[in-house]
Amino acid sequence: MLIARLIADPAQNGIGLQARLDAAMDALAKRGMPVAMAHMLDHAGDVLQLALPEGDAGALGQTLEELFAPCDLLISDADIATPHLFVSDMDSTMIGQECIDELADYAGIKPQIAEITERAMQGELDFVSALKERVALLAGLGESEITRCLDERIRPMEGARALVQTLKSKGCKTVLVTGGFHHFADPVAETLGFDLVVANRLEVVDGKLTGGLAGPITDSGVKRATLIEELSKLGDGAIALATGDGANDIPMLEAAHYGIAYHAKPKAKLAANGIIDCGNLTSVLKLLGIPSSEWSGA
Repeated sequence: MLIARLIADPAQNGIGLQARLDAAMDALAKRGMPVAMAHMLDHAGDVLQLALPEGDAGALGQTLEELFAPCDLLISDADIATPHLFVSDMDSTMIGQECIDELADYAGIKPQIAEITERAMQGELDFVSALKERVALLAGLGESEITRCLDERIRPMEGARALVQTLKSKGCKTVLVTGGFHHFADPVAETLGFDLVVANRLEVVDGKLTGGLAGPITDSGVKRATLIEELSKLGDGAIALATGDGANDIPMLEAAHYGIAYHAKPKAKLAANGIIDCGNLTSVLKLLGIPSSEWSGA
């Protein structure tokens, strides 16, 4: 069985939606994946649910995205339920910025660092090497600039607090796991309500960044391992949700039952079974089938 939930671009609602649905059902039937049922979820009127007795999830996602893009989409091989664990990336996912790029602006080198960040997120550079290179360029920057950067630049992504707080209200454990830094992740996690933070730590001596890191590095392997470890603590049958946007998030997205790529880079989208391309983070709640009357922290 395959279940697909889809939110079409609001700008296109009512404009050929039925025609696009008919085309999708015809295309799927030609691929040997007839749709057994298609209906709008009663408690979330903009969410379309398709049920297929069998088929290929990749082909289903490709067909739906081709016909409905930009859209928000989640595909599962079982009934979609509220997860027991939520693990998320931070930069450009839970917040609207890349912290190291913004911090680099206070050192006058944002373009240089931002280029490296973008290439790493696209999967063109090794993450650990790219991280060390960027951190080294920040040597000598005062630790006080991090506080300034937090106050002046860092803002939650729209819907982030509602997503975290609503899942927590449903008994879900929430973990912020980032290739960024505790200096940023800890206050962001406190603001949004995450239970646990896994991040890198900038080395500081005499109030200035040394250009190095203190302790082990949080990379894609650590992100995946964190999800698996936290899920194992919740027992058999526990369901994991992960969100992220870059290549460093791919192993985590692949390991989750619901791996949702949020306005993501192409490689991350290909690895995920869910995408958010037109809505904000509350679209995740809609795709999970949680009605807005039950949202918290909005």
